[in-house]
Amino acid sequence: MKFQDMPYARPDIEQAKQLFSELTESLKSASSFEKAEDVFLAVDEEYRHFATLASLVYIRHEIDTRDSFYDEAQKFFDEISPVLEEYMQNWSLALLESPFRPQFEEKYGKLMFLNTEIELKTFSPEIISDMQQENALVTEYSKLLASAQIPFENQVYTLSQLSPFKQDPDDKRRHQAWKAEAGFYAQNSQSLDRIYDELVVLRDKMAKKLGYENYIELGYYRMTRNDYTKEDIESFRAAVRRYLVPLADGIYRRQAERLGKTYPMNFTDNALAFRSGNPKPNGTSEDILAHGKVFYHDLSRETGEFIDFMYDNGLLDVLSKTGKAGGGFCTSLPDYQSPFIFANFNGTSDDVEVITHEAGHAFAGYLARDIVPFKLQSPTAEACEVHSMSMEFFAWPWSEGFFGNDTKKFKYTHLAGALTFIPYGTMVDHFQHLVFEKPEMSPQQRHDAWKELLGIYMPWMRLDELPFYGEAKGWQRQIHIYQVPFYYIDYCLAQTVALQFWDLMMKDNKAAWDAYMRYTRPGGTKLFTELVAHAGLDTPFGDEALKNVCDTAKKWLETYDLGGIV
Repeated sequence: MKFQDMPYARPDIEQAKQLFSELTESLKSASSFEKAEDVFLAVDEEYRHFATLASLVYIRHEIDTRDSFYDEAQKFFDEISPVLEEYMQNWSLALLESPFRPQFEEKYGKLMFLNTEIELKTFSPEIISDMQQENALVTEYSKLLASAQIPFENQVYTLSQLSPFKQDPDDKRRHQAWKAEAGFYAQNSQSLDRIYDELVVLRDKMAKKLGYENYIELGYYRMTRNDYTKEDIESFRAAVRRYLVPLADGIYRRQAERLGKTYPMNFTDNALAFRSGNPKPNGTSEDILAHGKVFYHDLSRETGEFIDFMYDNGLLDVLSKTGKAGGGFCTSLPDYQSPFIFANFNGTSDDVEVITHEAGHAFAGYLARDIVPFKLQSPTAEACEVHSMSMEFFAWPWSEGFFGNDTKKFKYTHLAGALTFIPYGTMVDHFQHLVFEKPEMSPQQRHDAWKELLGIYMPWMRLDELPFYGEAKGWQRQIHIYQVPFYYIDYCLAQTVALQFWDLMMKDNKAAWDAYMRYTRPGGTKLFTELVAHAGLDTPFGDEALKNVCDTAKKWLETYDLGGIV
């Protein structure tokens, strides 16, 4: 079904409560595995339907945050989703305690029960009102960023629409664009501080109500960390500082030489990779979408079927417009076995990466659409990000159709950007650990902590007089910090795996694609490290994976022919 035709009707919350209660009791009284399984499948169907309605509302609200109907609908889901958690928790307890658990495990695997046990650690009825308030604050933050109307050169732009100017080859124009964007954040700095302060206090309070020392442990459970610990993340951070920070530092030193700038550079100059300009897509938005179809049809039979399904059913909304929320994401509409891609095209290379990155998520969802139960269609977040970040690299052989004469620029900046991103993403995660270890921090103390981490993870970034960014407040533009704490390290772990796929591609593209399909087909039925091992790759924890990809990527970047490009 086409997205525009998918109907939405507000669910009856009282009816839903009664239904989940009845199904829970039916599971408890089931006299055979067959009867228990019928109830299990009925709950899965109801869960899929509720998730579909919630996704429809979220997507349509993000497409136009000014739409009063879907604004009210989003408020409704913000309020009732935590209420339904209590009923889902009762169901989960009944499933865990079912005498037929061995038969369920044999047919559906043990991972479902491990994840359920983790989910139970994230909820108690006493935090329902806190969860509702948290949802409202997250929505407030999203709407604040979506409301941006930034004056620049006698026009008005959203945050996404301003992005191309922030990469302009003209130093003065580029600086003015950064200054204009920073002005919006600076004007809203008090609101941004207030929203985050309230979120930190609220999340810490929820954690303590559930018996945790602070939010960190609860945050890990909310991210369904079923495969690694806080200590593993600390080990990964140390490897990033050991191997990636020096490599990234070298990348920016060479960039400063190309630009004729003094190292370290400021935010404005670090945004420009080449004096002649950053790589730009070759053609219009329609051209990018059309070549995306060519890419997926050429790549494999499965990806060809997938992209036709997405385009034919209008399952993408990618153009930037007034009132649209920022960023990009992929979500699912389970009733229709349909992924959905949301993005903001802005005329930069990011537009192409939407067709690869977000469509990588969507392709994984499309492959897993028949897996039962619904929750096992998707693995944990870091595993999902491997789908998308790796797909970006698999598009390299088709990059000329996307970038034309800028193809060489694109390949260089794409690999360099993948490497330099990891220190930044790791810094975001480290920052959040510091914040939730000391939730009593003042807003200024948080900015000071970010400034200190910049010196450790991004020594190539010079703070200057630029408003907002120069004041070490740039973390406030990172949506994940507000919306999904502790998510960001997942991108870093995933990028480490994706770089291994890139390394394999350089040697044998078919072998790399076969490994990617081995990784992707199981959906969420395996742990992250099991999926990585199933693909024949190294776990990102420890030193080996990062050391190897850094060595290979360093040689590639230093020997890549940039002749004729300034």
